[in-house]
Amino acid sequence: MPIAEILSQGNEVISGQITDTNAPWLAQRLTDLGFDVPRHTTVGDQVHSIQQAISQAAERADFVICSGGLGPTKDDFTAEAAALAMGTDLVFDEQAMQQIEKMFALFNRRMPKVNEKQAWLPRGAKRLDNFWGTAPGFALQLNRAWCCFVPGVPREMMAMYENTIEPELKRRFSIEKGRHFIFRTTGIGESDLQELLHDLAHEEVELGFRASFPEVQVKLKFPPAFSELSMVAVFNNYRERLGDFVFSIEGLTKPDQDGDMAQVIGRQLKMRKATLAVAESCTGGRVLAALTSVPGSSMWLKEGAVTYSNDSKIRQLKVEPDTLSEVGAVSAEVACQMAQGIRRASGSDFALSTTGIAGPDGGSKDKPVGTVFIGLATEKNTFYEALSLIGDRPHIQASATMAALNLLRLYFLDHPIDEDPPQD
Repeated sequence: MPIAEILSQGNEVISGQITDTNAPWLAQRLTDLGFDVPRHTTVGDQVHSIQQAISQAAERADFVICSGGLGPTKDDFTAEAAALAMGTDLVFDEQAMQQIEKMFALFNRRMPKVNEKQAWLPRGAKRLDNFWGTAPGFALQLNRAWCCFVPGVPREMMAMYENTIEPELKRRFSIEKGRHFIFRTTGIGESDLQELLHDLAHEEVELGFRASFPEVQVKLKFPPAFSELSMVAVFNNYRERLGDFVFSIEGLTKPDQDGDMAQVIGRQLKMRKATLAVAESCTGGRVLAALTSVPGSSMWLKEGAVTYSNDSKIRQLKVEPDTLSEVGAVSAEVACQMAQGIRRASGSDFALSTTGIAGPDGGSKDKPVGTVFIGLATEKNTFYEALSLIGDRPHIQASATMAALNLLRLYFLDHPIDEDPPQD
């Protein structure tokens, strides 16, 4: 299995001013392609630090990709560092200059003189054209490694990798791809998952866990030579053991079993030709935001309301004033009435509601911060779930959002679509 290393650079990255999203994206793409990616390296804007990182990576890896430092300013040193690593100098690339000028003209902007710096590339390097921005990349062979240098702007980096670099990787390397599966779970913690699955370990199968709040992912990685029959058996063992904690699976050939929780809900509603409405209090529109992030959600999402005050719950959702007076807004009864009210007002088939105390203030001995009630109204019944969540306000709101969507998912699991309805 060929080895790839990823270099990221920039003082803003190592100082924490921005999050490096390039390295995780590249690691996933390279792993899926069949590379082993054992190391990510991040360095600041010092030319000799960058040079050293490039040289060391090129001694360990078969492929090195470096993002960032190709801009026109005085703290962009990647081309210079790469030239030093090769023991050569920079040369002016006339075609690169023409492409930079063309890009500025396309944006109807005057090109500053400093942008000429971007056309100076290491002698002997191959230019990698950037049709999505002003900074050309370049590629070169150093020691055992084929090295590619791309802009740090994620949109440009991704486009250059997909259109230029990945096709060349497939040509250069004989890659045997293994199979990767990711079980996306909710309602169970990382340590509990490890305990649940500990006896299923297989010496040839790599098992990993990743907490990506508010979900936890269980990753299975099968080597290329692993037999299909054995892989199916191992996969099914994990799938059966994980049970209803799994809300989607990445890596299957069928594309209708992956995605985030909102996508899962959307698929189910679409398959059932059903609609949904949402009434929120403590989550402040986060459930609705998750649902509307799904393309095509207008086919199954009717409407949403953020009814934060008691008055709005009474006025918009017809929550009974006596109920609010007797048990309070944070209660199972109010959650149920909120779900019933938005379902009735919207004419939807299903409705979800949230009400709770997200903190940091507002809690009491009987209802501490983190107390949340979720409601689900259907044509025939109304259900609720009581939660005791922990964390700060954003954490509680995110947990409640996931739990609300999961309540509907679990209802769908208990009420599968009748594939063969009785004939009249």
